[in-house]
Amino acid sequence: MAVAKVSLPLGFLNENDLQVESSMTSSMSNSLLTPELMAKLERLELVSRKIFRGGLKGERRSKRKGESVEFADYRNYVSGDDLRFIDWNLYARLDRLYLKLFQEEEDLHFYCLIDASPSMAAGQPSKIESARQLAAALGFIGLCRADRVKIDTLAGLKNSPPLRGRSSLSRMLDLLNQIEPEERSNLLEGVKTFALRNRGKGVIVLITDLMDKSGYEAALRMLVANQMDIYLIHLLSPEELQPTLMGDLRLIDCEDQDEVEISISPAVLKRYKQTLENFLHQAKQFCSRRAINYLLMPSDRAVDLMVTQYLCQRGLVR
Repeated sequence: MAVAKVSLPLGFLNENDLQVESSMTSSMSNSLLTPELMAKLERLELVSRKIFRGGLKGERRSKRKGESVEFADYRNYVSGDDLRFIDWNLYARLDRLYLKLFQEEEDLHFYCLIDASPSMAAGQPSKIESARQLAAALGFIGLCRADRVKIDTLAGLKNSPPLRGRSSLSRMLDLLNQIEPEERSNLLEGVKTFALRNRGKGVIVLITDLMDKSGYEAALRMLVANQMDIYLIHLLSPEELQPTLMGDLRLIDCEDQDEVEISISPAVLKRYKQTLENFLHQAKQFCSRRAINYLLMPSDRAVDLMVTQYLCQRGLVR
C-alpha cells in the first residue's frame, strides 16, 4: 500500500472527518503585487454595506455631514451652531439664518483575517499563496484610499498595527510575506482572539478553507455579533475541488497527523464530490442567512480576476 500525503479534505471521504496535506508546496511569489496589477487596483475603492463612523479623515464620501470643500445641503440655524457656516447671502435675501452643510470624508477600518493553518499549504499554487496575494491586493486598495488597513492571522502571530497611506505598502507586504501555513489555531479561537484585539467597526475579509474539525458556525456567529461587514473568501485548491487520486492510499491529516487507509475508486470520488457540493451549499446558506457575503474561489484563480471581477460583483470593491 502506498503512503501518501495528499491534498484532499478527508472529511468528505470518511466518517473521521480528516484533512490531508499536499506533498507539493508552491514557492512564494517574488512579488505579491506587480506594477500592472497596482495600476488596476489604485482606481478602485473598498465599499461597506453598513455605515461606520471613521476616526480619521479619509478619501471616501461619508453619510455624515461635516467640513470639506464639497457642499451638501442647508439646514436651519440652531442656537450654538458655528457662525462661520451661516450663509449670509441667503440671510440677506430671505432674512432667515441657514447653515451650510458639507460632505464629510472619512476613513474605513479594513481588516483582513487569514487562515494560516497547515491545511492552507495544499494546492498548486497553494491556498496560503493565493490568500497572501488577495490580502495584498485588497490592502493596497485600502492604503490608496487612506483607509486603516489591518492584517492578521487566526492565531494572531502576524498581528499588524493599523496601516494607513501608500507609505505603509512595503510594511504590509513584508508582513504578508512572513505568513506561512504553520499556525495551530482553530477558527473559533482565532476569531475570538481577533475580536478581543480589534474593537473598531468596519469591513472584515476572512480568507479560509473552512477546514476545521470543530466546524465554522460558532466562529462566524461571533463575527456577526461584532456587527462588522463580513466577507468570507472560501479558498479551495483545484485538487480539492476535482481530485484525481486512485488506488489504495494511507491518508495523513496534516494538522493532527491522524491516519486513515482508504481505497479510492470512481464510486468513492463520486461520493466525495457530492459531499463536497453539500458542504459548500450549506456554508453558502449559513452565510446568506446571516448577511455574510460568501464567495468560493479556487486557489489557482488569478488575483486580478478575483478582485476586479468577482469581488466587484459582490460589492466589496468598486
